[in-house]
Amino acid sequence: MSENQNLNEETVLEEEVKTEETVCEENADKAVNEQTAPEPDTDENSADGKKEKKASKKKSKEDKKTQAMQEKIDELEDRVRRQMAEFENFRKRTDKEKAAMFETGAKSVIEKILPVVDNFERGLATLPEEEKASPFAEGMQMIYKQLLTELENIGVKPIEALGCEFDPNFHNAVMQMESDEFESGVIAQELMKGYMYRDTVVRHSMVAVVP
Repeated sequence: MSENQNLNEETVLEEEVKTEETVCEENADKAVNEQTAPEPDTDENSADGKKEKKASKKKSKEDKKTQAMQEKIDELEDRVRRQMAEFENFRKRTDKEKAAMFETGAKSVIEKILPVVDNFERGLATLPEEEKASPFAEGMQMIYKQLLTELENIGVKPIEALGCEFDPNFHNAVMQMESDEFESGVIAQELMKGYMYRDTVVRHSMVAVVP
């Protein structure tokens, strides 16, 4: 019994020693691991920082590019607006010049037609009373009226003169005439009829004015 007891005690001691050795080894490994444990990966943080910095630079570059493009667009739009304004001014100026040329041409033609009207009036005024009902006289009268109607349709109208106050803008005084019917400065006789084309005087009326 004594011998077996001794063996058991030795076995227990050996196991306790092994256990303590195992614990010591584990503690030693733990300590070594803690000492050799890698510090936080600063390279990863640095890489993230570089990425953010690179992204920021890229965004800044894109913003500058966008701003430059917008400035270019604004410049082109301003140029287009200026060209459109210049074209509009050119069109208005051209239309005005065309209108002026047309007015000048029309006035020139009217000036050449007016003597024909004068001749019709003189011819009809000299007809004897007994011939005014003749077919010839009636035909002359119809042509004269048609001519006046067409002139009126294009904007030609006679200037009022007889009994009106003299106005140098419309009348040309060629003589003075005493009159009991009209006051001084009033037109007593119309020697030649004047005409206007729209708002322009084509021919001044030739008149006699009471002094």
